[in-house]
This record gives sequence, structure tokens and C-alpha cells, in this order.
Amino acid sequence: MERRGFIHDILDVKILILYVMSLVEEPISAQTIYELCYQDDCLSYFDVQEAIPQMVRSGHLVEEEFDRYVITDKGREAGEITQDSIAFPVKERAKQAVETHNRTQKRDQFLRSEVIQRENGDFAVRMGLSDFQGTLMELELTAPTLQQARKLERAYRKNAEIVYQAVMVALLEEAEGE
Repeated sequence: MERRGFIHDILDVKILILYVMSLVEEPISAQTIYELCYQDDCLSYFDVQEAIPQMVRSGHLVEEEFDRYVITDKGREAGEITQDSIAFPVKERAKQAVETHNRTQKRDQFLRSEVIQRENGDFAVRMGLSDFQGTLMELELTAPTLQQARKLERAYRKNAEIVYQAVMVALLEEAEGE
């Protein structure tokens, strides 16, 4: 029976992992490695879970903290030599996935949110937005239930820039109208 796809053995898996790891900007979990590498139907979760410990033992990856991996200099060199063997479509999809991941990680560094239960049983959702200079906005909203508080938190994390822009426009338009 003919195998479809481009990933056929554990060596292909390791080469793809090295490629992905050379592009990520921060330590990532084994699950994230799998998600970024899953660009071919022939790759399985178990292949990645088998390859990662082997790559740590061989010195191509290092586990910096529990379940957070980074590529080593040895891994980077091996990846540069072998990355041409990755099928172009798989390589391009993996590159796109990593770029999206890196953008998301950078954005998340500037967002803060937490849900706190108050003494009266309500919930406070504290949200913040920063940039490289410091805090841009801090906002606290009250929600009557934990479910609503979590919805507010998720919506804020998804739309923080829009919320900030709307507040700025509303306040500046009000100030200009005076």
C-alpha cells in the first residue's frame, strides 16, 4: 500500500521539528511543537512524542523548563543542513503556522486579564493593555456570574486593540466637543 503525504519515517519528523524549532522565538511545549509541525496527514502525535525525547538525548533540543523546549546550536546547524529535504508544501505551511504562533505570542505579552471573585459574589474582570513603553489602559468590569466574567475575559483578549481604540475615540471626541 502506498503512503500518501511527505512524512514517512522518524527522520522526516525530526527534520521537520528542527525546522519549526529554528523559527519559533520562545520555548514551546511538546503539544505546540506537534501543532506547528502537523502540516502533513502522515504525521501523528505519537511520532512527535517519540522524536522529542530522542532529540533531547542527542543534544538537538533542550528542555528549559518542564515541557518547554528550545533548539540548541547543534540542532540549528543540523536543521540548516537538512531543511532542504522537507517537501516545499509542508515547509511553507509550517513556516506560516510558526509565523502566526510568533505573532500571537508577541501580542499576548502585552495583554493582561484576570477574573477575581468579590466578597458579594460578583466577579471582577481586570484587563490591561501595554506596549513597550508601559501601560496603555487598565479596565475593570463587573460580571454577575463566573460564566459571564470568562466571556468578558475571552472577548477582551480577542479584541483588546478594538476596545482600546473605541475608548480613545469616545473620550477624545467628547473632549473635542467641549
